[in-house]
Amino acid sequence: MKERGDAPFSSPVNGGSVPANAGTMGAPPRIRLQEGASRILARKLRKQLTDAETILWSRLRSKQLDGLKFRRQHPIKAYVADFACIEARLVVEVDGATHSTNEEREHDATRTRVLNREGWRVVRVSNADVYKNLHGTLELISRSARCAPSVPDYVRDTSPVNGEGKNNCEE
Repeated sequence: MKERGDAPFSSPVNGGSVPANAGTMGAPPRIRLQEGASRILARKLRKQLTDAETILWSRLRSKQLDGLKFRRQHPIKAYVADFACIEARLVVEVDGATHSTNEEREHDATRTRVLNREGWRVVRVSNADVYKNLHGTLELISRSARCAPSVPDYVRDTSPVNGEGKNNCEE
């Protein structure tokens, strides 16, 4: 029996609506629970790409590399990946001069371990790689993406002509 003051509840089938937090107790979706602060940081970082990131993004965006969709400054757990391809579970990090001290390298190693544990493959390239060898950098990213087990066969290069049915994956 409905109490006085209760809002009427009608099914969406009958033109009604279900409250946005029905059944969730108002909790955010599970994937976002550990990404609150990193999402805010990601938005900020998208507006402040480094020159190397801008150059690389110009070649990764709009499915230009093997038809794979990359996102820039993508939050994963408590971190923000420079570039991420969800389909290939691949993170590309562009490391500049700020990754040179022992403390920074240890932070990067911890971050890589966390991302690996979450099922992501991490590829690190330097600013110099992007500036001086963009073609080689894109080849490395492409090869790493093709090696991901979740990548569809149309992306993975497993033709007998090119690799005799084997991927040239480096662990």
